[in-house]
Amino acid sequence: MSAPTAPKSSPGSPQRERSFPTIEFTDAEAGAKEFPSSKSRRYSYYQPAKKRATVYEDVTVDVQPDPERHLTQGWIYGFGNGPGGYPQEWTAAKSSNWHAFLDPNEEWEQTIFRNNSAVVHQVDLCLQNAKRARVYDGWNPSWLKFIERNLGAWMHAESGMGLHVFTSIQRSAPTNMINNAVAVSAAHKLRFAQDLALFNLDLAEAEEAFDGSAHKEVWQSAPEWQPTREAVERLTAIGDWAKLLFCTNIVFEQLVGSLFRTELIMQVAARNGDYITPTIVGTGEYDYDRDLNYTRALFLMLSRDEEYGAQNRALFGEWLSEWVPRCLDAARGLQPIWSQPADKSVTFATSLEAATEKFRDVLKAIEVDIPEELNQ
Repeated sequence: MSAPTAPKSSPGSPQRERSFPTIEFTDAEAGAKEFPSSKSRRYSYYQPAKKRATVYEDVTVDVQPDPERHLTQGWIYGFGNGPGGYPQEWTAAKSSNWHAFLDPNEEWEQTIFRNNSAVVHQVDLCLQNAKRARVYDGWNPSWLKFIERNLGAWMHAESGMGLHVFTSIQRSAPTNMINNAVAVSAAHKLRFAQDLALFNLDLAEAEEAFDGSAHKEVWQSAPEWQPTREAVERLTAIGDWAKLLFCTNIVFEQLVGSLFRTELIMQVAARNGDYITPTIVGTGEYDYDRDLNYTRALFLMLSRDEEYGAQNRALFGEWLSEWVPRCLDAARGLQPIWSQPADKSVTFATSLEAATEKFRDVLKAIEVDIPEELNQ
């Protein structure tokens, strides 16, 4: 059965016209008006650091609102018993343009997950290979005891900084670019503390002589660790976000953190037959190097600020006068652990000198005067 066909018009019949409403353009529709950037496919509300904007800049700059830039009506939200939004009064440091800071690491969601995933994969492979090859059996007893007590104790310092320093201030700065960088520091510290905890568990399972819970008593009671513990706990009590960032990443990490990780662990582990610990601790050092990179850029910006530079440098000097002596006390308190490994390839004096020299270089890089306390 064939389908019905439409009737054909006769040759002389008039052609039927269909009626459609006429479209009228009133220029009221969205996008009708042309602006200088109408043809551009790039954001134009900020000035890129280089010739072309990066993905980091596109997804980070001006994500966080600011009444000084776009909120002409002021903050549209606030805290119950405090100021609205992201007040600049949360730090004594001042800037004529906080938005000028851009993270030199260009960290945003994608890079955070990608970089941390790579580190976790590296640490996991390292621990798996260590168990497969039974490398812990070749460690001498004194080195096993050193890791049991001291690397386990340092895990608490990393966890404290991650949870109670960087996490607590990761939304305190007036721009998203700063808060994003601080949030990355929190992720670094918490992940590194977790890596040390997993390492501690593996050693406890593999070696009967290894006490996996000894680190708690060492951190809470061992005399050599109490100045370091006090310094970490005092850091968590600082309310000024910029001061907390400065005293942690510039002062404590240089004089205590890098002293322990780089100038001790990374120097003596291999000489004691341990090639696993430097791999794990090296990831923490790599993290800190990235964190120091953005911290240095931020405080250099504040030191060079045309309007507030001199005031900021004087403020940084006050912070240094308070925290350099405290961190040097913590560093010197750790001196006894330099004698615990069987192979003592470095002395405490050599390690401290190297750490303080690097600290001086950091202060010079942010154009801050070297404190007198460092030469005492």
